[in-house]
Amino acid sequence: MSDLSTTPPLTYASVQAAHELIKPYIHETPVLTSTYLNTLASTPRTTEEVFGKDEAAKQPDYQPAKPVLRFWFKCENFQKIGAFKARGAFHAIERLKREPGWEEGGGRERGVVTHSSGNHAQALALAALTSQIPAHIIMPSTASPLKIAATRSYGANLTFSGPLASEREATAAAVQAETGARMVPPFDHPDIILGQGTAGLELRGQVVARNGGKGLDAVITPCGGGGLLSGTALACSSEGGPLVFGAEPSDTGADDARRGFLKGERVTSVATTTIADGLRTHVGAIPWSVIYERRLVRGIYAVSDEEIRRTMRLVYERLKVVVEPSAVVGLAVALWNEEFRKLVEEQGGEKGWDLGVIFSGGNVSLEMLGELIA
Repeated sequence: MSDLSTTPPLTYASVQAAHELIKPYIHETPVLTSTYLNTLASTPRTTEEVFGKDEAAKQPDYQPAKPVLRFWFKCENFQKIGAFKARGAFHAIERLKREPGWEEGGGRERGVVTHSSGNHAQALALAALTSQIPAHIIMPSTASPLKIAATRSYGANLTFSGPLASEREATAAAVQAETGARMVPPFDHPDIILGQGTAGLELRGQVVARNGGKGLDAVITPCGGGGLLSGTALACSSEGGPLVFGAEPSDTGADDARRGFLKGERVTSVATTTIADGLRTHVGAIPWSVIYERRLVRGIYAVSDEEIRRTMRLVYERLKVVVEPSAVVGLAVALWNEEFRKLVEEQGGEKGWDLGVIFSGGNVSLEMLGELIA
Protein backbone atom coordinates (compact mmCIF):
# COMPACT_ATOMS: atom_id res chain seq x y z
CA MET A 1 0.00 0.00 0.00
CA SER A 2 1.40 3.43 -0.78
CA ASP A 3 2.45 5.43 2.25
CA LEU A 4 -0.28 7.63 3.74
CA SER A 5 2.00 10.66 3.45
CA THR A 6 2.10 10.26 -0.35
CA THR A 7 -1.56 9.51 -1.06
CA PRO A 8 -3.71 11.99 -3.00
CA PRO A 9 -6.26 14.08 -1.09
CA LEU A 10 -9.74 12.64 -0.72
CA THR A 11 -11.44 14.81 -3.33
CA TYR A 12 -13.56 14.55 -6.45
CA ALA A 13 -10.50 15.36 -8.59
CA SER A 14 -8.59 12.48 -7.01
CA VAL A 15 -11.39 10.06 -7.93
CA GLN A 16 -11.13 11.31 -11.52
CA ALA A 17 -7.36 10.72 -11.47
CA ALA A 18 -7.87 7.24 -10.02
CA HIS A 19 -10.24 6.40 -12.84
CA GLU A 20 -7.70 7.40 -15.45
CA LEU A 21 -5.10 5.22 -13.72
CA ILE A 22 -7.17 2.03 -13.58
CA LYS A 23 -9.14 2.30 -16.82
CA PRO A 24 -6.89 -0.21 -18.64
CA TYR A 25 -7.53 -2.84 -15.96
CA ILE A 26 -11.26 -2.68 -15.18
CA HIS A 27 -14.60 -3.02 -16.95
CA GLU A 28 -16.93 -0.06 -17.42
CA THR A 29 -19.86 -1.98 -16.02
CA PRO A 30 -23.33 -1.58 -17.54
CA VAL A 31 -26.24 0.42 -16.11
CA LEU A 32 -29.65 -1.25 -16.21
CA THR A 33 -33.18 0.08 -15.72
CA SER A 34 -36.50 -1.57 -14.91
CA THR A 35 -39.97 -0.16 -15.51
CA TYR A 36 -41.41 -2.83 -13.22
CA LEU A 37 -39.17 -1.94 -10.28
CA ASN A 38 -39.79 1.78 -10.84
CA THR A 39 -43.53 1.13 -10.65
CA LEU A 40 -43.20 -1.08 -7.57
CA ALA A 41 -41.09 1.49 -5.74
CA SER A 42 -43.48 4.31 -6.70
CA THR A 43 -46.55 2.47 -5.43
CA PRO A 44 -47.50 3.23 -1.79
CA ARG A 45 -47.36 0.20 0.48
CA THR A 46 -50.43 -0.71 2.48
CA THR A 47 -50.48 -0.16 6.23
CA GLU A 48 -50.54 -3.93 6.67
CA GLU A 49 -47.41 -4.29 4.50
CA VAL A 50 -45.61 -1.67 6.58
CA PHE A 51 -46.60 -2.82 10.08
CA GLY A 52 -47.82 -6.38 9.65
CA LYS A 53 -51.37 -7.67 10.00
CA ASP A 54 -51.55 -7.55 13.81
CA GLU A 55 -50.17 -4.02 14.18
CA ALA A 56 -51.92 -2.44 11.18
CA ALA A 57 -55.22 -2.12 13.02
CA LYS A 58 -53.49 0.04 15.62
CA GLN A 59 -52.43 2.55 12.93
CA PRO A 60 -55.75 3.88 11.53
CA ASP A 61 -54.33 7.27 10.57
CA TYR A 62 -51.03 6.11 9.06
CA GLN A 63 -50.26 7.50 5.60
CA PRO A 64 -47.79 5.33 3.67
CA ALA A 65 -45.01 7.07 1.76
CA LYS A 66 -45.75 7.99 -1.87
CA PRO A 67 -42.34 8.43 -3.53
CA VAL A 68 -41.70 8.61 -7.25
CA LEU A 69 -38.56 6.69 -8.12
CA ARG A 70 -36.69 5.89 -11.32
CA PHE A 71 -33.82 3.45 -10.77
CA TRP A 72 -30.45 3.27 -12.51
CA PHE A 73 -28.63 0.09 -11.52
CA LYS A 74 -24.82 0.13 -11.72
CA CYS A 75 -23.96 -3.54 -12.16
CA GLU A 76 -20.63 -4.12 -10.43
CA ASN A 77 -21.56 -7.80 -10.32
CA PHE A 78 -20.22 -7.71 -13.90
CA GLN A 79 -16.90 -6.21 -12.78
CA LYS A 80 -13.70 -8.27 -12.85
CA ILE A 81 -13.80 -10.86 -10.00
CA GLY A 82 -17.53 -10.14 -9.81
CA ALA A 83 -17.41 -7.13 -7.49
CA PHE A 84 -16.47 -3.45 -7.21
CA LYS A 85 -13.47 -4.43 -5.07
CA ALA A 86 -11.38 -4.81 -8.23
CA ARG A 87 -11.35 -1.03 -8.58
CA GLY A 88 -9.72 -0.36 -5.23
CA ALA A 89 -7.26 -3.23 -5.55
CA PHE A 90 -6.02 -2.17 -8.98
CA HIS A 91 -5.71 1.43 -7.82
CA ALA A 92 -3.74 0.36 -4.74
CA ILE A 93 -1.34 -1.73 -6.84
CA GLU A 94 -0.87 0.98 -9.48
CA ARG A 95 -0.19 3.59 -6.78
CA LEU A 96 2.25 1.26 -5.05
CA LYS A 97 4.18 0.67 -8.28
CA ARG A 98 4.62 4.43 -8.58
CA GLU A 99 5.88 4.94 -5.03
CA PRO A 100 9.47 6.27 -5.13
CA GLY A 101 11.96 3.58 -4.12
CA TRP A 102 9.43 0.76 -3.82
CA GLU A 103 10.65 -1.23 -6.82
CA GLU A 104 14.33 -0.47 -6.26
CA GLY A 105 14.03 -1.56 -2.64
CA GLY A 106 12.75 -5.01 -3.52
CA GLY A 107 9.08 -4.27 -3.02
CA ARG A 108 8.02 -6.19 -6.11
CA GLU A 109 9.68 -9.39 -4.89
CA ARG A 110 8.19 -9.11 -1.39
CA GLY A 111 4.72 -8.51 -2.75
CA VAL A 112 1.52 -7.53 -0.97
CA VAL A 113 -0.56 -9.00 1.85
CA THR A 114 -4.14 -8.61 3.04
CA HIS A 115 -6.87 -10.29 5.05
CA SER A 116 -10.33 -10.75 3.57
CA SER A 117 -13.24 -13.17 3.59
CA GLY A 118 -13.70 -13.01 -0.14
CA ASN A 119 -14.14 -10.18 -2.62
CA HIS A 120 -11.12 -8.07 -1.62
CA ALA A 121 -9.05 -11.26 -1.48
CA GLN A 122 -9.94 -12.09 -5.06
CA ALA A 123 -9.47 -8.50 -6.21
CA LEU A 124 -5.99 -8.09 -4.74
CA ALA A 125 -4.94 -11.52 -6.01
CA LEU A 126 -5.96 -10.58 -9.56
CA ALA A 127 -4.43 -7.09 -9.42
CA ALA A 128 -1.14 -8.50 -8.11
CA LEU A 129 -1.12 -11.28 -10.72
CA THR A 130 -1.69 -8.72 -13.49
CA SER A 131 1.45 -6.87 -12.39
CA GLN A 132 3.37 -10.08 -11.58
CA ILE A 133 3.60 -9.30 -7.87
CA PRO A 134 3.27 -12.01 -5.18
CA ALA A 135 0.06 -11.81 -3.15
CA HIS A 136 -0.29 -13.28 0.34
CA ILE A 137 -3.95 -13.58 1.31
CA ILE A 138 -5.26 -14.44 4.77
CA MET A 139 -8.80 -15.82 4.67
CA PRO A 140 -10.93 -17.13 7.53
CA SER A 141 -11.44 -20.88 7.46
CA THR A 142 -15.18 -20.18 7.32
CA ALA A 143 -14.94 -18.25 4.03
CA SER A 144 -17.07 -19.31 1.08
CA PRO A 145 -15.47 -22.24 -0.81
CA LEU A 146 -16.38 -20.40 -4.03
CA LYS A 147 -14.36 -17.33 -2.99
CA ILE A 148 -11.46 -19.43 -1.70
CA ALA A 149 -11.24 -21.29 -5.01
CA ALA A 150 -11.42 -18.06 -7.00
CA THR A 151 -8.67 -16.42 -4.93
CA ARG A 152 -6.44 -19.46 -5.32
CA SER A 153 -7.04 -19.48 -9.09
CA TYR A 154 -5.36 -16.07 -9.36
CA GLY A 155 -2.12 -17.53 -7.97
CA ALA A 156 -2.29 -16.09 -4.45
CA ASN A 157 -0.51 -17.66 -1.50
CA LEU A 158 -3.36 -18.50 0.91
CA THR A 159 -3.13 -18.74 4.69
CA PHE A 160 -6.18 -19.54 6.79
CA SER A 161 -7.11 -18.06 10.16
CA GLY A 162 -9.95 -18.05 12.64
CA PRO A 163 -13.15 -16.18 11.74
CA LEU A 164 -12.72 -13.23 14.10
CA ALA A 165 -11.29 -9.97 12.74
CA SER A 166 -8.63 -10.00 15.47
CA GLU A 167 -7.52 -13.50 14.37
CA ARG A 168 -7.30 -12.50 10.74
CA GLU A 169 -5.35 -9.35 11.57
CA ALA A 170 -2.90 -11.25 13.80
CA THR A 171 -2.26 -13.84 11.08
CA ALA A 172 -1.79 -11.11 8.49
CA ALA A 173 0.73 -9.34 10.74
CA ALA A 174 2.70 -12.57 11.14
CA VAL A 175 2.78 -13.18 7.36
CA GLN A 176 3.79 -9.58 6.77
CA ALA A 177 6.64 -9.87 9.28
CA GLU A 178 7.84 -13.07 7.63
CA THR A 179 7.63 -11.90 4.00
CA GLY A 180 8.12 -8.14 4.20
CA ALA A 181 5.05 -7.75 1.98
CA ARG A 182 3.17 -4.46 1.92
CA MET A 183 -0.24 -4.47 3.62
CA VAL A 184 -3.20 -3.56 1.40
CA PRO A 185 -6.22 -3.21 3.72
CA PRO A 186 -9.73 -4.01 2.45
CA PHE A 187 -11.18 -0.51 2.89
CA ASP A 188 -9.41 1.76 5.37
CA HIS A 189 -6.96 3.54 3.06
CA PRO A 190 -7.25 6.51 0.64
CA ASP A 191 -6.02 4.49 -2.35
CA ILE A 192 -8.78 1.93 -1.82
CA ILE A 193 -11.46 4.58 -1.26
CA LEU A 194 -10.52 6.54 -4.38
CA GLY A 195 -10.49 3.39 -6.48
CA GLN A 196 -13.93 2.33 -5.26
CA GLY A 197 -15.27 5.81 -5.96
CA THR A 198 -14.72 5.31 -9.69
CA ALA A 199 -17.91 3.19 -9.82
CA GLY A 200 -19.95 6.22 -8.75
CA LEU A 201 -18.05 8.43 -11.19
CA GLU A 202 -18.88 6.13 -14.09
CA LEU A 203 -22.51 5.85 -13.01
CA ARG A 204 -22.98 9.61 -13.03
CA GLY A 205 -21.61 9.95 -16.56
CA GLN A 206 -23.57 6.99 -17.90
CA VAL A 207 -26.88 8.33 -16.59
CA VAL A 208 -26.30 11.81 -18.04
CA ALA A 209 -25.53 10.24 -21.43
CA ARG A 210 -28.70 8.12 -21.41
CA ASN A 211 -31.10 10.46 -19.62
CA GLY A 212 -31.16 13.39 -22.00
CA GLY A 213 -28.43 15.25 -20.15
CA LYS A 214 -30.17 15.00 -16.77
CA GLY A 215 -28.08 13.58 -13.96
CA LEU A 216 -28.95 11.64 -10.85
CA ASP A 217 -30.77 13.16 -7.89
CA ALA A 218 -29.28 10.64 -5.47
CA VAL A 219 -27.14 7.50 -5.18
CA ILE A 220 -27.39 4.72 -2.61
CA THR A 221 -24.70 2.11 -1.95
CA PRO A 222 -24.15 -0.73 0.50
CA CYS A 223 -21.96 0.02 3.52
CA GLY A 224 -19.68 -2.48 5.22
CA GLY A 225 -16.19 -1.13 5.80
CA GLY A 226 -17.29 2.06 4.04
CA GLY A 227 -14.86 2.09 1.12
CA LEU A 228 -17.56 2.08 -1.56
CA LEU A 229 -19.85 4.50 0.28
CA SER A 230 -17.11 7.03 1.05
CA GLY A 231 -15.64 6.72 -2.44
CA THR A 232 -19.06 7.27 -3.99
CA ALA A 233 -19.57 10.30 -1.76
CA LEU A 234 -16.34 11.79 -3.09
CA ALA A 235 -17.36 10.97 -6.67
CA CYS A 236 -20.61 12.88 -6.10
CA SER A 237 -19.06 15.83 -4.23
CA SER A 238 -18.62 18.11 -7.24
CA GLU A 239 -20.92 21.11 -7.51
CA GLY A 240 -24.45 20.03 -8.32
CA GLY A 241 -23.69 16.37 -7.60
CA PRO A 242 -26.34 13.96 -6.37
CA LEU A 243 -27.11 13.26 -2.73
CA VAL A 244 -25.49 10.11 -1.34
CA PHE A 245 -27.01 7.56 1.05
CA GLY A 246 -25.77 4.36 2.65
CA ALA A 247 -27.62 1.08 3.19
CA GLU A 248 -27.03 -1.70 5.70
CA PRO A 249 -28.64 -4.89 7.02
CA SER A 250 -30.39 -4.43 10.36
CA ASP A 251 -30.24 -8.02 11.61
CA THR A 252 -28.09 -8.85 14.66
CA GLY A 253 -26.50 -5.43 14.90
CA ALA A 254 -25.14 -5.20 11.35
CA ASP A 255 -26.28 -1.56 11.07
CA ASP A 256 -23.23 -0.16 12.86
CA ALA A 257 -22.79 2.76 10.45
CA ARG A 258 -26.43 3.79 10.82
CA ARG A 259 -26.22 3.62 14.61
CA GLY A 260 -22.95 5.53 14.62
CA PHE A 261 -24.36 8.12 12.23
CA LEU A 262 -27.31 8.77 14.55
CA LYS A 263 -25.13 8.80 17.67
CA GLY A 264 -22.34 10.87 16.15
CA GLU A 265 -19.64 8.36 17.04
CA ARG A 266 -18.12 5.55 14.96
CA VAL A 267 -18.90 2.01 16.10
CA THR A 268 -15.61 0.11 16.15
CA SER A 269 -16.69 -3.52 16.45
CA VAL A 270 -19.49 -5.63 14.98
CA ALA A 271 -20.49 -9.26 15.54
CA THR A 272 -23.32 -10.19 13.20
CA THR A 273 -24.71 -13.17 11.33
CA THR A 274 -26.60 -11.26 8.63
CA ILE A 275 -26.89 -13.02 5.27
CA ALA A 276 -25.19 -9.98 3.73
CA ASP A 277 -21.76 -11.42 4.55
CA GLY A 278 -19.87 -8.67 2.73
CA LEU A 279 -21.27 -6.11 5.19
CA ARG A 280 -20.36 -7.84 8.46
CA THR A 281 -17.52 -5.48 9.30
CA HIS A 282 -17.45 -2.10 11.01
CA VAL A 283 -16.81 1.17 9.18
CA GLY A 284 -13.15 2.16 8.92
CA ALA A 285 -11.78 5.37 10.39
CA ILE A 286 -10.85 6.97 7.06
CA PRO A 287 -14.18 6.14 5.35
CA TRP A 288 -15.94 7.48 8.45
CA SER A 289 -14.13 10.79 8.10
CA VAL A 290 -15.70 11.18 4.65
CA ILE A 291 -19.09 9.69 5.45
CA TYR A 292 -19.81 11.49 8.71
CA GLU A 293 -17.18 14.03 9.70
CA ARG A 294 -17.25 15.79 6.32
CA ARG A 295 -21.02 15.25 6.00
CA LEU A 296 -20.72 13.94 2.45
CA VAL A 297 -23.32 11.24 3.12
CA ARG A 298 -26.84 12.46 3.80
CA GLY A 299 -28.07 9.44 5.77
CA ILE A 300 -27.81 5.69 6.32
CA TYR A 301 -30.80 3.32 6.37
CA ALA A 302 -31.23 -0.36 7.20
CA VAL A 303 -33.38 -3.30 6.11
CA SER A 304 -34.00 -6.79 7.45
CA ASP A 305 -32.54 -10.01 6.08
CA GLU A 306 -36.03 -11.02 4.95
CA GLU A 307 -36.31 -7.80 2.94
CA ILE A 308 -32.88 -8.50 1.44
CA ARG A 309 -34.03 -11.98 0.39
CA ARG A 310 -37.20 -10.56 -1.15
CA THR A 311 -35.16 -7.99 -3.08
CA MET A 312 -32.70 -10.60 -4.37
CA ARG A 313 -35.61 -12.55 -5.78
CA LEU A 314 -36.98 -9.46 -7.52
CA VAL A 315 -33.60 -8.66 -9.07
CA TYR A 316 -33.16 -12.22 -10.25
CA GLU A 317 -36.68 -12.49 -11.70
CA ARG A 318 -37.02 -8.99 -13.17
CA LEU A 319 -33.48 -7.96 -14.15
CA LYS A 320 -32.21 -11.49 -14.85
CA VAL A 321 -28.90 -10.85 -13.10
CA VAL A 322 -27.17 -12.67 -10.24
CA VAL A 323 -26.34 -10.57 -7.18
CA GLU A 324 -25.11 -11.45 -3.72
CA PRO A 325 -27.11 -10.39 -0.63
CA SER A 326 -24.84 -7.42 0.15
CA ALA A 327 -25.42 -5.99 -3.32
CA VAL A 328 -29.15 -5.38 -3.00
CA VAL A 329 -29.42 -3.57 0.35
CA GLY A 330 -29.65 -0.18 -1.38
CA LEU A 331 -32.55 -1.28 -3.55
CA ALA A 332 -34.17 -2.93 -0.52
CA VAL A 333 -34.06 0.38 1.34
CA ALA A 334 -35.75 2.17 -1.57
CA LEU A 335 -38.46 -0.51 -1.76
CA TRP A 336 -39.20 -1.25 1.89
CA ASN A 337 -37.77 1.40 4.25
CA GLU A 338 -40.60 3.85 4.92
CA GLU A 339 -38.31 6.48 6.44
CA PHE A 340 -36.23 6.66 3.27
CA ARG A 341 -39.31 6.51 1.07
CA LYS A 342 -40.91 9.44 2.91
CA LEU A 343 -37.71 11.43 2.42
CA VAL A 344 -37.90 10.83 -1.33
CA GLU A 345 -41.55 11.87 -1.31
CA GLU A 346 -40.81 15.09 0.59
CA GLN A 347 -37.73 16.12 -1.38
CA GLY A 348 -38.58 14.70 -4.80
CA GLY A 349 -42.19 15.88 -4.94
CA GLU A 350 -44.22 15.05 -8.04
CA LYS A 351 -41.12 14.78 -10.24
CA GLY A 352 -39.50 12.30 -7.91
CA TRP A 353 -35.89 11.13 -8.03
CA ASP A 354 -33.59 9.47 -10.48
CA LEU A 355 -31.84 7.16 -8.00
CA GLY A 356 -28.56 5.43 -8.74
CA VAL A 357 -28.26 2.03 -7.05
CA ILE A 358 -24.87 0.31 -7.00
CA PHE A 359 -25.08 -3.48 -7.11
CA SER A 360 -21.76 -4.14 -5.38
CA GLY A 361 -21.18 -7.75 -6.46
CA GLY A 362 -22.49 -11.12 -7.56
CA ASN A 363 -20.24 -13.67 -5.89
CA VAL A 364 -22.75 -16.22 -4.65
CA SER A 365 -22.74 -19.93 -5.39
CA LEU A 366 -25.63 -21.48 -7.29
CA GLU A 367 -26.49 -23.60 -4.25
CA MET A 368 -26.57 -20.61 -1.91
CA LEU A 369 -28.54 -18.55 -4.43
CA GLY A 370 -31.20 -21.25 -4.49
CA GLU A 371 -31.41 -21.28 -0.70
CA LEU A 372 -31.61 -17.48 -0.45
CA ILE A 373 -34.44 -16.98 -2.92
CA ALA A 374 -36.33 -20.23 -2.30
